[in-house]
Amino acid sequence: MLVRGSYCLSSAVGNYRDLTVWKRAHALALRVYRITRGFPGEERYGLAAQLRRAVISVASNIAEGSGRQSDKEQIRFLRIARGSIQEVESQLLLSHDLGYIANDVWSVLDVETQELSKMMNGLVRSLVRRDSRLVTRDS
Repeated sequence: MLVRGSYCLSSAVGNYRDLTVWKRAHALALRVYRITRGFPGEERYGLAAQLRRAVISVASNIAEGSGRQSDKEQIRFLRIARGSIQEVESQLLLSHDLGYIANDVWSVLDVETQELSKMMNGLVRSLVRRDSRLVTRDS
């Protein structure tokens, strides 16, 4: 499906749920929700709530971007998701440093957030390259 000189990610993969990066972001959100249940009560509306909002934003923006009509729009949402994963990474480190997350759990989460960030970087680079090739060809 050609739309405004670029291919839609959703038409290329069928559904955002088929994207490995979305699956991993979704799994991370589930993990974060489970972990934040154990945070102290005073963090219910503080760090735990902020961490949950940020981690939800990652998978949500990947999904929303996949439904957009151009690579440029998809890239914009992937960049927002990438910013959110950086926010999650920072908040997980703070949670660890405050003693809310054990070392072994934090280590796994830290690797996961870094891998997700790299995956999103790769997807953005791929879409930027594809968009520039199509724009040149369509001009």
